[in-house]
Amino acid sequence: MTALLRSLIDALDILIKPVSEPSFILAQGRKENTLEKMLQFNLSILGETIQSNPRYKDLYNLRETIKGKTDWFMESDDATWMFVLENLLILTCLKECMMDLLNSFVPPEPNQRTSEAAPPLPPDVLSISQQKTVHAAVQFVISLGICPFLLPGVGVPLHCRSQFGAEVTNATTHVTHSSGTHRLLITCRVLLDIADHPSLGSMVMTRNLGDILAALCQLGYCPNRKKEDEHVSDQKSQTLNLEERSECRKALQRLLSQVYQPLIVQELLILQGGGKQVRLSRNSDSKQLRAPAPPWLRRLCGQLLSERLIQTNGMQAVVRGILEGAGAGAVGGKDAEAAAADWRKCDSVARILAACPQQSLSVDDYYKHVCPQVLDMLHIRDKLTALQFQRVATATIVTMTQEQPELAERYLLKPMVMPLLRCQISGGCNQNIDTVIAEECELTICIEDIYKVCVVGNNPTAALLDSLGSVIQIIFLLYCFSMKNACHLRSTCEEIMTWYFQKTKRPKVISVLKQLSGLNVKTDSLLPGYIFVPGSDGGAVCTVKEPICDEDDDLYEKVSSEQWRIECFVDLLAVQQDSDLAGDFFIEILKGLTTLIVDNTEEPTNISSLNLLEVEQYQNQQVRKQEEKLITLQLLAVMCEKLSHSVFQNPLQVIEFVGAMLQRACTSLRYGLDNMVQSQTISMGMGLLSAMLAGAAKLKSEDYTALKHILPLLQEMSDHHPEVIIQELASDLRITIATHGAFTPETVTHAAHRTMCQDDTKAEKHSEQASSQNTVAPPDANVEKGRKCTRNENHELKNEETITFIDRNRKGQEHLKEQTAIKESSFPDIQSKINQDIPINLVGTNCNNDQSKDHGNCEDGKLVSECILEAVHPDIPTRATALRQLTQMIKSKNAEAVNCEDSIV
Repeated sequence: MTALLRSLIDALDILIKPVSEPSFILAQGRKENTLEKMLQFNLSILGETIQSNPRYKDLYNLRETIKGKTDWFMESDDATWMFVLENLLILTCLKECMMDLLNSFVPPEPNQRTSEAAPPLPPDVLSISQQKTVHAAVQFVISLGICPFLLPGVGVPLHCRSQFGAEVTNATTHVTHSSGTHRLLITCRVLLDIADHPSLGSMVMTRNLGDILAALCQLGYCPNRKKEDEHVSDQKSQTLNLEERSECRKALQRLLSQVYQPLIVQELLILQGGGKQVRLSRNSDSKQLRAPAPPWLRRLCGQLLSERLIQTNGMQAVVRGILEGAGAGAVGGKDAEAAAADWRKCDSVARILAACPQQSLSVDDYYKHVCPQVLDMLHIRDKLTALQFQRVATATIVTMTQEQPELAERYLLKPMVMPLLRCQISGGCNQNIDTVIAEECELTICIEDIYKVCVVGNNPTAALLDSLGSVIQIIFLLYCFSMKNACHLRSTCEEIMTWYFQKTKRPKVISVLKQLSGLNVKTDSLLPGYIFVPGSDGGAVCTVKEPICDEDDDLYEKVSSEQWRIECFVDLLAVQQDSDLAGDFFIEILKGLTTLIVDNTEEPTNISSLNLLEVEQYQNQQVRKQEEKLITLQLLAVMCEKLSHSVFQNPLQVIEFVGAMLQRACTSLRYGLDNMVQSQTISMGMGLLSAMLAGAAKLKSEDYTALKHILPLLQEMSDHHPEVIIQELASDLRITIATHGAFTPETVTHAAHRTMCQDDTKAEKHSEQASSQNTVAPPDANVEKGRKCTRNENHELKNEETITFIDRNRKGQEHLKEQTAIKESSFPDIQSKINQDIPINLVGTNCNNDQSKDHGNCEDGKLVSECILEAVHPDIPTRATALRQLTQMIKSKNAEAVNCEDSIV
């Protein structure tokens, strides 16, 4: 560092150093104008030093040279203004000196042997103490050359910043020079010129950016004031010519584009504010109200903020500036999590971003520029920073979809789901095999964005639900793919669909579930020529699959994929444990069986009178109907297997279930389709209804309201069913429902008694056989069993317990015993073969043998034997339950079931 640079720093130190001379202190008899006299004293000391001390000869020469080139340094009687000019002159000399040193600096060649050594510092680098001196000098320039000449409401007043600032304000109130505006202009010009040097520019702008912006805004945009305005003094109302105002505006735009944008946003927000209470000092409790910002300044700051917003990455800069300026701490810092948790700040920022500024050409143009930046805020990877930005982004998206749904759909939601939409759009016949339709990263980002906006944001709007509904089938197919492969998108897709099912109206959800299950064909699904394949990072890639030439292989792949889709669909319904969605969908499928019965009774269409196109359409329609029938039966089978005991969650669903069965039975009666299956359906439905009315479930007023819809069906059953027992039971059930249980005939009580006792009877039978070996039952066993059934008849069961009998055995009914005997006599060969093939230890009651290793094996063996016997039972539900249990035993490699595999087959 040269001697000239050190002498310049020393000169600044002389100017800003507090006076400590005893003679000066004793000379001050009063404290009035102390600051002004101190500044004048420092100026005289500096003048004597640079003129008399030979060490400052170079400084004196450089000072005179710069002074001669400038047109703003003029002698004045005002000591305060002279102090400002002298500081600006020394700072300008410092800038010229540092630039000369930097231009003449030639860095040495790096030493290859010590390449890890730090490079030498350039000669214009200042030490920490020297930087403090420069900072203090700039602070004096701002306090004495800018703040006294700002209009009320423009910037933060000096007396509101600190106690020392208040003292400076009191010391400068006597300044009445008429050229206050030109002083402000000179100070801004010189400071901006000094800031052209990188090191000095950072020191000037770091702490004083707001004051410089306020001064430039006032100089360039403040309207001319009238001279008779009593609130504005002459020194502040002096206007500039058009050239000077244009110069200030250009300087303001240049400064706004060069400085860190979040910092600009903070300062513009402070300038736009006003009217807030500010504490006078840290140790003082007194507060003073700031003057409100003038209207022209508020409009200007709003326009400048809007310009910052539509720039590249401008939204991130605005969000950073607002959150950091609102006391949230540095974005990504230790206070970022707390700031993200304060949803009120994030929602306030979202409302600001969603509002179209007045300076925009149109709302459409504003959304076109802003919406891509909103989506970019969802892709920030830094965890702490993402907490705030994602919260603001999701709130902004929700606000935009509420205020401008059409524009939000065009510029926001559609681009967000575009990778999924491409999976539904055909690319033509010229696509090659393995052509990538959607990259792995695109699908991953798309699913994550939907999750953040929908699940995390959790504010469903109509536009948001419609946009998600357009791609829900693709998300479901992606979920099916993830269930079969190792894919990290599984849980995300599951939560997205769960959220959609919860927030969408139930009729719409049922329609969507039919589409997902394959019942209703819709075009917005994955094209047949596309397929998901595993990605390299654990995601999925949508590509064009290779066509299968072999018809058998093609059929096998189609059938297996349909089976897997149904299994995944039922697994998805099983996840909805806190919802009654599975029960509603199950009832909807049951209602579809009635339609199948009607379709089967229709006479075939005479195709001889149709043309070829109509014949093709008719055949396609018939094929589709057959596919729907198969899918319906397959859905019912898989749902009964996986959701049998948890499908219904409330009595209303049980009532609808019974109503669906009775409706199907009535339809069969109308078309003369009475058979054993329909008889068993009626018995099961009426038995369940009797159990509910007898106290198995606690019914409320709304439950009886729902039961009234079953009355016409029961009336039809009592009028047209061929069996007298069914007629009487249907009539008595109508009476019980109509009286809300006030009168319950004995037929209803007996039917409920038989229904509720079947489960207990079967459970006791298993427990008694497992606990006793070749022992005779006590004489009063049947009496105890009857008592237990009587107690259970009056016990209020839970909803799940009310429904468990749907898939269980009903062989306890007395009128089925005769049918069982007839069925067994009709199949003597099968019965004898079963008795021959089943081992003795499975048929008999003696479990005390060497083959039984423990108590559990004995019980399993008896269960297998009972299932085999029930597999030929005339009761259809009993046979279905037995076959399902045997299938599960074979799959689980049950030892006794494997031994009887031939008999089971």
